[in-house]
Amino acid sequence: MRRILIENADWIITMNETRDRIRHGDIVYEDNVIREVGTDLRGRYDRFDEIIDAAGMIVTPGFINTHHHTWQSLIRNIKATQGLTLEPWLTVMYEIYKDLWSEVATAGVYASLGDCMKSGCTTSNDLWYPHPVGVHDLMDAEIKAAAELGIRFHPVRSYHSVVSDIVPKEVVDTIDGVMSDAQRLVDTYHDRSEYSMCRVGIGPSIAQYETEDILKATVEFAESNDIMVHGHLAESHHETEFTYERFGCSPVKWFYKHNLLGERFYYAHCIHLDEEDIRIMSDTKTGVSSCPVSNMYLSSGACRIKDLMNAGVERIGLGVDGPASSNSSNIMEEMRVSYLLNRLVYGDRPCSAEDILYMVTAGGAKVLGRDDIGTLAPDKAADITLLNWKQLSYAGGCNDPVDCIVISGDARMVDTVICNGIKVVEKQKLTLVDEAEKRDYTNKIGKELLTKASSRIPGLKADIE
Repeated sequence: MRRILIENADWIITMNETRDRIRHGDIVYEDNVIREVGTDLRGRYDRFDEIIDAAGMIVTPGFINTHHHTWQSLIRNIKATQGLTLEPWLTVMYEIYKDLWSEVATAGVYASLGDCMKSGCTTSNDLWYPHPVGVHDLMDAEIKAAAELGIRFHPVRSYHSVVSDIVPKEVVDTIDGVMSDAQRLVDTYHDRSEYSMCRVGIGPSIAQYETEDILKATVEFAESNDIMVHGHLAESHHETEFTYERFGCSPVKWFYKHNLLGERFYYAHCIHLDEEDIRIMSDTKTGVSSCPVSNMYLSSGACRIKDLMNAGVERIGLGVDGPASSNSSNIMEEMRVSYLLNRLVYGDRPCSAEDILYMVTAGGAKVLGRDDIGTLAPDKAADITLLNWKQLSYAGGCNDPVDCIVISGDARMVDTVICNGIKVVEKQKLTLVDEAEKRDYTNKIGKELLTKASSRIPGLKADIE
């Protein structure tokens, strides 16, 4: 058993139920489990295998990213999609999605989850919705790459069941095709144990665009396998208008009618909600993942975070969304933007910095249905982020530690990230992989992907020349 002491942190931000903060605090963890959080812990133990000097650091739970599309890190910053709103943007994206193969999945994880980890993340979701029919190893590849990086991973086997103006036939599958692949993934990779490093989910990309038969099969599958359901909900004006015109109700009410809300469910965006929608989300204990950078980039709107919290929604987190719409996978940027966007749009009912930090720690854990991560306390997983605020970049603002992290912090603050008891980031570098090698590999695969799609999207040629 390896016993590690993190000693003399300027602040330990526990994010426990009473949101305790410990000045000049220590943490002891053994293997992958926290044993004690307090002060002057060195003398209570006979030995330590390592002592980490945390002077000048703020120590927090490892950050949790509750919504992502990892493969999109290969298709960001392209002129063919700049300035578009969600639906036109997706029309271009799906032309690229037709060509996805396993190396795209691997490279996408290296870039996007590597970025997440270097901005403080120890846990990430990934919602993989475009599966070209006949390609069965995309999620296998991303799960293996995530394990290589050392991050705790919640991949979701999503799908399409209906061809539309946006969704092409190449990524539309049958109920049997989706459920058999999902069962294979659950049987192979899903770990239900405490401190699990991989838990597989299932879910539609946007439920009201799918067949009712596949939605029913999804709920039955999730219940029989005891797994989570994840997708998108109330993201754009178009989606909301479509749902009202076709079904006569809001997206949230349509989900409710189709048994798609509850403690097993969590959804990204949740922007266009009325008062009754918010009450329904609270009453059903459905999880919410706000993605402010992406929502701004695609002109989608702003999630009513404080209204949801005030209504009793505890399962609320932050997601970086796909890098093709956020253009990075930086959870610290997401925190700061979330705080500022809330101030801009809902300034009369603002979120505090601590509200935002809750969303990427304890709140994010609840969104993913976990009680073993998200706080710094005995018997929780040793998922820990050390933030160096004693740098010139933050000088003059080192007052309240949580305010410093959320309002003026950025990824340069991240010094060390410990996931499951292992240092996965140290001095701003990934420790388990060769970053230069992964960078070159990702650039190579990204170029190949865009080159293939350029035959269908002439505008891409300018991006790859």
